[in-house]
Amino acid sequence: MRAAIFRNGEIVVGQMAEPKPGPGQVLVKTLACGICGSDLHARQHAPRMVEMAKKTGRTPMDLSRDVVFGHEFCCEILDYGPGTMRKLKPGTHVCSLPALLTPEGIKGIGYSNELVGGYAEQMLLSEPLLLEVPNGLAPEHAALTEPLAVGVHAVAKANIQGGEVPLVIGCGPVGLAVIAALKIKGLHPIVAADYSPARRALAAQLGADVVVDPKVSQPYTSWAEHAQMSEAEKAARPPFQAMLPALKPAVIFECVGVPGLLQQVFEGAPRDAKIVVVGVCMESDRSEPMLGIMKELNVQYVLGYTPEEFAASLRLIAEGQVDAAAMVTAEVGIDGVAKAFADLANPEAHTKIIVQPWR
Repeated sequence: MRAAIFRNGEIVVGQMAEPKPGPGQVLVKTLACGICGSDLHARQHAPRMVEMAKKTGRTPMDLSRDVVFGHEFCCEILDYGPGTMRKLKPGTHVCSLPALLTPEGIKGIGYSNELVGGYAEQMLLSEPLLLEVPNGLAPEHAALTEPLAVGVHAVAKANIQGGEVPLVIGCGPVGLAVIAALKIKGLHPIVAADYSPARRALAAQLGADVVVDPKVSQPYTSWAEHAQMSEAEKAARPPFQAMLPALKPAVIFECVGVPGLLQQVFEGAPRDAKIVVVGVCMESDRSEPMLGIMKELNVQYVLGYTPEEFAASLRLIAEGQVDAAAMVTAEVGIDGVAKAFADLANPEAHTKIIVQPWR
């Protein structure tokens, strides 16, 4: 089969042996797979990714061997391995968490030398993790289940009590997923900031009430303008709190993941803000803990999602509660993956590129 392969630091097109399903496994045809920002980071910072995997006890990629990226996928069932229940017929469209259940434990799909990801024509999935795609949902939209689940999980981990005013820093795919999840939760106004006009437009389309261009307006100033307490809320504050600025609670989602940004958030955040770090910074970074201490900031790092959040995200897209189609800006075949990686560097040109291996 054909695949876009990560080899010697580059994305190349090559042939691989077709996978054979083992016990409990399902052979699937990859219909659509999104290119994730993590894939772009992995290509650029692969040695760092290996180093971090070792530190956290995960099995790292062997960079001297081939890897097939791709963990945001929708597939079609082709065949079953032994010991499977075969509840879904061949031809059924499915999504799955990017993981395979093995006797040795859970193994991730997409950054593995053994398990090919969604940039290949075929792959293996675990039968218990399959979710049938409902409502005739297009594969390229069903493939957005995984990135939406990241946003749903981030909002869940924020432990929102009600009354907070959110600020989303960065409106790439992760930030857009957070905005969509905040809208579904009914939290308003949602303030979002990004330098890109195209991404600010998408943020508004997916639910942001206020979009900010940091070149024109400081995001935290704009947030404060929309977080003013009502007169009743001011009057209800205890005496000591009445000495502080009359602002509603802040929950800030950092969705960029570049060095220096977390320090900027520390500097701009109001007192008692909750900061949810969703963007993946692949490099070492520096911040001033004293700022966090003096402001009593609460910092929550997040990763991935639960199986329940993943399933809920597929339903949200299928039921039209999230405009998944708005995020897709291009579709390419395996031969176009390398160029797509380069094209995604321009936020005005693309937000989410979908790989269709059989295109």
